[in-house]
This record gives sequence, structure tokens and C-alpha cells, in this order.
Amino acid sequence: MRSPFEEILGNAAELAAARLPPTPPETEDNESNASGICSFPLPPLSIGPSEVLDIDKDTPDCHVPRDPRLIRLTGVHPFNVEPPLSALYNEGFLTSPDLFYVRNHGAVPQVHEDEIQDWEFSIEGLVSNPMTITLRQLMSEYEQATYPITLVCAGNRRKEQNLVRKSKGFSWGSAGLSTALFTGVAMSEVIRRARPLRRARYVCMEGADKLPNGFYGTSVKLNWVMDPNRGIMLAYKMNGEILRPDHGKPLRAVIPGQIGGRSVKWLKKLTITDVPSSNWYHINDNRVLPAMVSPEESAENPHWWYDERYVIYDLNVNSAIAYPAHGEQLSLADSFENYRIKGYAYGGGGRRVGRVEISLDKGRTWRLSDINYPEDLYREAEQELYGGRLDMSWRESSFCWCFWSLSVKVSELDGASDILVRAMDEAMNIQPRDMYWSVLGMMNNPWFRVAIIKDGNLLRFEHPTQPAFMPGGWMEKIKMAGGDLTDGHWGEGLGGGGSTPRHQPVKAEEVRMTRDGVDRVVTIDELQKHNKADQPWIVLGGEVYDGTGFLGEHPGGAQSIISAAGMDSTEEFMAIHSETAKAMMPKYHIGSLDERSQLALREEKAQEGQSAAKRDVFLQQRVWTKAALVEKRIVSWDTRIFVFQLEHEEQTPGLRVGQHLMIRLRDPTTDEVVIRSYTPITEIKKKGILEVLIKIYFDTEETKGGKMTLAMDALPLGHCADFKGPTGKFEYIGRGKCSIGGNIRLAESFYMICAGSGITPIYQVLRAIMQDPEDNTHCTALDGNRTLEDILCKQDLDAFVSGNPGRCKIVYTLTKAHEEWEGARGRISGELIGEHMPRSDGALVLICGPKALEESVYKALSEQGWGDSDMVFF
Repeated sequence: MRSPFEEILGNAAELAAARLPPTPPETEDNESNASGICSFPLPPLSIGPSEVLDIDKDTPDCHVPRDPRLIRLTGVHPFNVEPPLSALYNEGFLTSPDLFYVRNHGAVPQVHEDEIQDWEFSIEGLVSNPMTITLRQLMSEYEQATYPITLVCAGNRRKEQNLVRKSKGFSWGSAGLSTALFTGVAMSEVIRRARPLRRARYVCMEGADKLPNGFYGTSVKLNWVMDPNRGIMLAYKMNGEILRPDHGKPLRAVIPGQIGGRSVKWLKKLTITDVPSSNWYHINDNRVLPAMVSPEESAENPHWWYDERYVIYDLNVNSAIAYPAHGEQLSLADSFENYRIKGYAYGGGGRRVGRVEISLDKGRTWRLSDINYPEDLYREAEQELYGGRLDMSWRESSFCWCFWSLSVKVSELDGASDILVRAMDEAMNIQPRDMYWSVLGMMNNPWFRVAIIKDGNLLRFEHPTQPAFMPGGWMEKIKMAGGDLTDGHWGEGLGGGGSTPRHQPVKAEEVRMTRDGVDRVVTIDELQKHNKADQPWIVLGGEVYDGTGFLGEHPGGAQSIISAAGMDSTEEFMAIHSETAKAMMPKYHIGSLDERSQLALREEKAQEGQSAAKRDVFLQQRVWTKAALVEKRIVSWDTRIFVFQLEHEEQTPGLRVGQHLMIRLRDPTTDEVVIRSYTPITEIKKKGILEVLIKIYFDTEETKGGKMTLAMDALPLGHCADFKGPTGKFEYIGRGKCSIGGNIRLAESFYMICAGSGITPIYQVLRAIMQDPEDNTHCTALDGNRTLEDILCKQDLDAFVSGNPGRCKIVYTLTKAHEEWEGARGRISGELIGEHMPRSDGALVLICGPKALEESVYKALSEQGWGDSDMVFF
């Protein structure tokens, strides 16, 4: 028979079960897991990285192996990363240490395996029994516990704030959170033995990571630490294994329900005080200052940072959409009738997420999603797990993320312009519609919005942003268009037609390309008489230019001009050429095209590439041709091989050895046309595909990234790019014979000098020579890079050397080489050139790389007696 108190609890539980989201069933003592079958999630398989990445070998973290999938948010060092959102979500409830997000302020302390058990930390301050404890004592003298905890960086989703106005923090995406099973000891047990004094109110923590402003430290309230429902612990294991270096090896604090910045890693000291921590990082980080406080105001008046009202402890309620993923496409013709929208949500301070709502009509109406609480499965168990006791049945708090989903009709998505999600916790705290911007950009939790872009028979989905310096997201597009992201309508205005821009994009002063006194009117008939090599005329912005005088001087070779003869090449010229090149154009200006002729050219351009005839060769020198991206191969963190499918399987690319092609795309944020030249790495006779090796130049805090490379990296699979070519003044014909500007030359040997992605034309020539056993041309290449990881096509290059002894020599030189590197070090210099490339009458030097390299190489070669006719710059 139950007591009256038990009756009340029982009736309340039954009522809650009938009206609220699912809660775990009651568990009788000693009955959980009686079958021996694990009923709760276990960690995903994790082999763990075994080698230090080349990018880390020249940093203080050269002892830390890491997973290359993690997205670096602050460059090479310090290590601050988040996983790709889809990869995080797909791992499930628990996150492997491989993909667990990392927030490091500086170098990772190195702790050797034989030092782990003897790691010491102290408990001092306002205690009557100060202590120093080793990790061995912590593991043997105290009760061990294991339970799941989600850690979240206070900067999660910060990039959204940075796009509205730059904060003082770097750009986290929406994957700045992770969940693991932590094993350790309740912090309260250790502090209880130290016997805090009556006036003690705070626990100040300090780590071993030495930083410019001292060791990292912060504090939490003592009464929270002593409350078992708060679950605050000292952890030494994560998902059953010893903490990895980036996660606090060998000991860290874990503060559930609070921002990750309170969970101090590499813990060395607990100091009990009557005031909050005075640590520099506690005062100057992890705060939400009032929105009216600007970065300048916060710097000029430090008192803002000392106001405890602005300190962040508990997380706020938040949610995000994982699927549809950013860039995901949904075919209206081939899709199922329904689509399941999925994502995550979390609360703070142990508060459970009570509801997650979805809107497909900009928040006018909302639908309740289904919520799955994997954390509740652990409440049903009571057992030993990873050396600690799993016993959560008594705890009311919720410290983990949950997963929500909602099935909607595809037709509804087709009729919507976006998907919105918001979450509410059990204290009725709800995500706001609008952003609360603050100096540090923390605790960003407005409704999460995924835009739906209609592209013919496809629906394409765009998240607000992409993390770090990665391009993409609807917020960037709105901002680049001058829209107001804070207008309450996501920059789209009330009708979705675009808000009034707060500012117009600043236009650079245009370079004049016409010549005074030229008043000749040119007709289409006259223009078409000059569409060949002998006297090529081109049209730029309705003006006509005679390219004859520049045929021999054009850096891209005469063919670039000949291919444009008799055509309107405004788009290509403006996208490719510098202000210097534009300033040269008045010299070649001969007249203006009449309006009827301009119209005829526009109509001709509109019909470009519409021929239905099946062609054997893909590339055309005078017409753009489309090809669909079918694969992106990851070569390194910043290099990809983009594979395009040609028009049919038997079609050859139409490449020539050593020549390049032009690729045309639209910038995903500005819709501006971007055109660049690249040398593909596809074999000349290969059919059906075109492969282009491209190094991605991401944005940094100092410089903007590469327009084309970022646009290419953002191009979704299945989407098309435009191609034209081949072009270039150099072509390798075979067996020492080459064409330079249309003139044939024989070479006994090639000296090749390149850096970074400049290897691609060199690679084409080198491969053609080495694959022909009858070609006796000797080749020596100098390949300059930053790190070993940056050397492109190295496996193939090494194979050329090993397969052709005496005929092929490659010298790699690195500017940031690790200690074990046995090759050359430093930049390509005159000394290195002289050592490996002695002046020879039968030799030709091929050079491809950044402008600075080309200038220094030209100077060095000239000083060593090489003439201009002996050098070819791609």
C-alpha cells in the first residue's frame, strides 16, 4: 500500500504521462538491464586519429593527432573547431571524440601516459582542510560515476551575429556542441572533504593551459557544485577512454547545463572563495553585454566587464535544423510524397525541452514536432559503465540535447519560401524571433531559418550561414545585396521581395576604356569580317577594339584574342582582367557598334550552346558549354578535385597538353559572374569526364578569399559550370616539340618551376613526357610549398621519378617543414635554381605560380644568363 505522499507522486506522474511529452517508465530497484541487453545508446565507433596532421606539425600542438574533418574556425592555431553539422547529427546521440567540438585558447598542455596517474590538483582557499589530490587518488578513493552530458560553446551560431555586425568572437556555425559519456567523480565529494568555510560562495577553477593573460580560469557558485541535481563533476574519461589532449587530458571539470567555457580543461586548482573569479578570462569572456554597448564602448569603459549581471552561466534554449542540410536538393519529380524535417534542440540549467515547433509560413502558424529524448534511456538503467556507476533514475535534471522531427508534404515545401524552428523549455523560455546582438556574439538563439530556393524542378535549401570562413548561406546573400538582416523579415521585406537596403554596395571608380575623338560606327557586317586571326576585332560593352597589335604580347597567348574575335566578350574580359589591363584598352579602341548590331550579338549570345548536335569534343573556343559537377574529391583541408560529367560518355574534353580552359560561375553570395582559367588534370584522351584540381582560398581575418575558388567549393553536386577553351600560348606536342605563340620549338630538356596549385600545367607536361617511352626529353622540376600536406599530386610525381630514373628529377622545398623533413627548405631561390638547373642551350624553363614567385624566378634566371625566349610563364 502506498503512502499519501506516494499516492500524490503517483497520480501526478500518471497525469504528466497523459499530457506531456514521453517520460521514462518507472524502474524497480535491481531490475534494470536484467536481460543483459544494453537499452541505451553507446558511443559510435572511434578508432581515433593516430598521426599529427601536417598543418599542426609546426605549431605548439605538434603532439596532438586530430581528425581532418573538423572545420577550423581560427586558422591553424589555436585549435578551435566544430564538425560538419550533418556529420555531427549522423553520429547520433553520442559524439565520438574524433568529431567532438574543441575550444582552445592556446597551446594544449602535453601530458605523457606515464604522468597521468600522478597528475595533481589542489583544493584551497576558504576551506579548513586544504588538499592536493592525484588522479590516482581520485580514481581509487572516491565513488566513480558515468552519465551523458551535452557541452555547448557559448558562441554556437555566432556567425549569424557576425553577419549582422562583427562581434569580437570568431564565427561558429550551428555545430558548436557535442555529447559524450563522461566518467569521473562528483566535484561536491572532493570539496566536501576539504570542508568549505561558512562564508564560501564560489568555486574558482584553473587549468594548466598557460596563456598570454595567465592560466585559463573561471568560477561557478558553490551551492550549484554541492547540488547533486546539477551533476557537476571532475572527469577523466570520455566515452570510455581517457580524455584526449584537446578535451582536457588527463582531468577536466564538466559543468552540465552551462556554457562550455565553465568546464575547465587540464584542471590544476579549485579555489573556494566568497567572490567570483578574478581570472582575466572569467572577466573578459563569456558575457552578454547590453545590445547598445558597442565594441568601442566596451573597450573604452572596462566597467562593463566587471558587472556580474552580464555573466553567462546557464545555456539558453536553442534549436537548429540538420535536415534539410545546407545545399541539399530535392527533386519535385522524383521525390517521395513526404519529407521528414529533422534537427536538434537543447535547454540550459537542467531544464528539459518541452516542445519544438515548425513553421512553413514565416511564423504565422506553427506545428508541433515529435521529440526523441535519448537521455531518458539512461535513467532506466542502473549499472557499472566504463568504470563508473550509471545511476540517473533519481535525477530530475536534463543535461543533453534531444532530437526532433516532423513529416511534411513535399508539395508544402514547394509552396513555402522557408522552414522555421523554435524550441521552448519546461520553464516556458522560448527562442525569440529576432537576434539579440552583443559585443561577444554569444548565446545566439533566434528562430533557426532554412531558406527554400526554387531552381526549376528542384528545391534547394540554404542554412543561415556556413562556419568559419566558408562561404554560403542566405544571410550572406541578403547582406551582399544591401538588405537589412534586422528588419524583422530576414532581410526579405514583408512580401518576401527584398527589404530597402540600409546601404548600397560601394562601387569602385571605373577605369575608362575608350579613347577621346573616336567616333566611328561599326556595323555587324564589318565586325564579322574580323573574326579570324589576321585582324581580330572584339566587342567590350558595345565598343569595338582591334586586338591585332596585342596578339604577340597577350599573357594568355594569341588564341585568347582570336577565340573572342567578332564576338561580344564583355563578360569574360571584365571578370578576368585587372584594372591595369583595362587602362591599356583606349590604345586599341577603334569605334562603337551600332544598336542593331549590338542587339544581333545579344541574340547570338542567348542562343549560345543550344545546339542539339552530338559533339565528339566537349570544349569550344568561342562558345561556353555546360557540364554538371558529379563529384568532389577531398585532397586536403583546402584542396579539392572537382569532377564534371561531359555531355556523353564517349565525348573527349578537347584538351591540349599545357593549355588551360576558362570556367564561368556565379558568386553564390553576390550573383556576380566569375571567370578564371585553370589547367585540368584529366588525361587528354580520357572520355566522359573533366577533372580540375583547385586550391580553395578561404576568407581570413586579414584578407578576402578567392571569389572563384569559394564559388566552386559552394557549387552543389548536380549543378553546372560553364567551360570554354582550350587556350594558352604554350602547347606540348610531344618528344621535345612544343608550340610557343604558334612558333615551333624543340627542347632537349625542360626545367619546371612551380608553387602550390601552379603544379597543374607542369603536371600535364610532365605526365605526357613520362608516359611516352619514346620521349627522351629530360625534366627537372622545383616544386615549392608551405607544408608537406600542401604538395599536390605528390604520389603521381614521385611515381614519375621512380619509373623514369635519369629522365625525371623533382625537388620539393618547404617553407614550414617539420623536423623530419629531409628535402630542401625555404622558398625557391636563385641559389636553388642554380644548383639544380644549370644554364643549357637546349633547355626551356616552364614557370607557373603566384606573381611574386614569377617575378623572383624571372630575376634569378636573368641573372644566370637565361634569355626571355627561354622562359615560358603560364
